[in-house]
Amino acid sequence: MSLKSDFIKYKKYSGNKSVFLLLLTQQGLWALAVYRLSNTIYRSSIFGPLKKLLLGFAVIHQKWIEIVTGISIPYTVTVGKQFYIGHFGGIIINANVVIGDNCNISQGVTIGVSGRGDTRGVPTLGNNVYIGANAVIVGPIIIGDNCVIAANTLVTKSMDANAIAVGVPGVIINHKGSKDYI
Repeated sequence: MSLKSDFIKYKKYSGNKSVFLLLLTQQGLWALAVYRLSNTIYRSSIFGPLKKLLLGFAVIHQKWIEIVTGISIPYTVTVGKQFYIGHFGGIIINANVVIGDNCNISQGVTIGVSGRGDTRGVPTLGNNVYIGANAVIVGPIIIGDNCVIAANTLVTKSMDANAIAVGVPGVIINHKGSKDYI
């Protein structure tokens, strides 16, 4: 299960604190645990009526987590292994977003829908993507592997691998990648 890989990453970033202490203190981990359980139910082949009942309880738990932590990760989102939420609060992820493995996200981030008609859609994020505080990533775009999206950056265009974007609108300033950020 991907939750185990999330715990491993949280332990690494916390200086190897115990799982118990992480569960008590990391709101991002709370949101991830509820998301992982809800997503497992959503993707399972459980008998229809039972699945709907379990998803009903999952939605209630997700709304509770959203109220308590300010983190909204719908159960339909696809999130890869080793996802890390650095700080809680103000994180909104659209229900159709795809996020790759080993990504970090900071507080105040929105990953959502934008556009009209044929240009309406949501982002797909590659592996090893770092997203700084208060960044906004919207529209039917692809963020390549090893990208960095700086704090307060608005990204509305696709980014190739290893790109670093800053500003409003986001401008690629180099291709040094996310190695030192993740």
